[in-house]
Amino acid sequence: MAITSANQLELLQTAEAVAREKMIDPVLVIEAMEESLARAAKSRYGAEMDIRVSIDRKTGRATFTRVRTVVEDELLENYQAEFTVEQAKQYMEAPEVGQQLIEEVPPVEMGRIAAQSAKQVILQKVREAERDRQFEEFKDRAGTIINALVKREEYGNVIVDVGAGEAILRRNEKIGRESYRPNDRIRCYIKDVRREQRGPQIFLSRTAPEFMAELFKMEVPEIYDGIIEIKAVARDPGSRAKIAVISYDGSIDPVGACVGMRGSRVQAVVNELQGEKIDIIPWNEDQPTFLVNALQPAEVSKVVLDEEAGKIEVVVPEEQLSLAIGRRGQNVRLASQLTGLDIDIMTEADESARRQAEFEQRTKLFMDNLDLDEFFAQLLVSEGFTNLEEVAYVEVDELLVIDGVDEGTAAELQARARDVLEAAAKAALESARALGAEDSLIDFDGLTPQMIEALAKDDVKTLEDFATCADWELAGGWTTVDGERHKDDGVLEPFEVSLEEAQHLVMTARIMLGWVDPTELEADEEEQEDTDLTEETEA
Repeated sequence: MAITSANQLELLQTAEAVAREKMIDPVLVIEAMEESLARAAKSRYGAEMDIRVSIDRKTGRATFTRVRTVVEDELLENYQAEFTVEQAKQYMEAPEVGQQLIEEVPPVEMGRIAAQSAKQVILQKVREAERDRQFEEFKDRAGTIINALVKREEYGNVIVDVGAGEAILRRNEKIGRESYRPNDRIRCYIKDVRREQRGPQIFLSRTAPEFMAELFKMEVPEIYDGIIEIKAVARDPGSRAKIAVISYDGSIDPVGACVGMRGSRVQAVVNELQGEKIDIIPWNEDQPTFLVNALQPAEVSKVVLDEEAGKIEVVVPEEQLSLAIGRRGQNVRLASQLTGLDIDIMTEADESARRQAEFEQRTKLFMDNLDLDEFFAQLLVSEGFTNLEEVAYVEVDELLVIDGVDEGTAAELQARARDVLEAAAKAALESARALGAEDSLIDFDGLTPQMIEALAKDDVKTLEDFATCADWELAGGWTTVDGERHKDDGVLEPFEVSLEEAQHLVMTARIMLGWVDPTELEADEEEQEDTDLTEETEA
């Protein structure tokens, strides 16, 4: 591709040919040629000169110009490309800083080395343009399915031809032990497209849950049209999967539509996923109901949901336990992924034993602290009383519904409970003081003596110490590490202090210490409320 100034039309012909071959804009090729010619001219006239080349888009004529810029005296550095106002006066009438003097210079005849250098510049520019075009083409296709042709396999990774370049299917993104030979047709999900130094990198996947969702969208017209929506997908690639769907048309069964006539639609997806068994589940806004559906084919007797902890307990008959858990925990693991909840599965016998243990524990609590016989203590537990606070401060009418309890007995029960609670509070306060708790913390409104004792044991002994605590350090919380949820115990968690309550207590302490301006806090809260209201209105 040697370029000479003698054959001007050859420049345009070469640009057109390269642009057609690489499917890029001919203007980019011509700009690359201009840059390469300018570089060759600099090697002839001097590297310090500002030589520019312009190729006429119609005739192919290359015009070489030298540009000199007027600068202030103290900024003059490059004598070949810059000159002062005084120096410029011999070429210009009234020169000003920033003005440029453009002079045409004779074109350069390229030698072999200059032509080779020019060729490298053009090829580099063409490669960059090609990469940009490829990135622009694929960046918006992330999240879709593509049909590709296998080119080769490298260390377990499959390199495929996607038409305008290459993409990679990493070995951990393949289903099971899939293997491919050159020229095999393969269908993949475009997981990510990144712009990197060596060009755009297109990463494919066949194990992503989204791959299954896209396959169903292709097979089920109702999903494509938005009548049925896929709400969640959980996969154990190559083995089993669960997909939750909902229909926005009461006359269309979402599960039946996804299964298809004689299972034709779901079978097409199963075949593409190497025989992966798929459970299609109706989605429900009620989490316990949705979980019961997600644990199919196992039958569920009872569900207990703890929304704050994001945890759920499921009770199943003894004979259903192995089915609910699944082989190697597969069924419960997929149900957990689908619902986003931690699931504890227990048999009816286990739940009964736990309830019995709780019943006995509460019975003993009332027997020991209220000096009651076993039968009377059991009556209290049966009526739903779980601790001494409930007995001490409940409305008297709620005690009178218990058989054998009159007003005098109820008053005696409450008096005993209050005496025990007061004694416990006094002991806790003495213990807290012995541990070093100061009056600033003890006098802080909102903390019980038992809470103050627990804080002192955790080395929180002053109001300043308390104000530096994070809400989750007090109320506890959950941390997700590598996809698994881990429990963070809070100092005040045994006292059932919520995250919001902990946040309020800490903020109150900071205001009392003067660390936070309450007016600024109110302004922030009002701004947040306005933002929430705006988002709700837009939704």
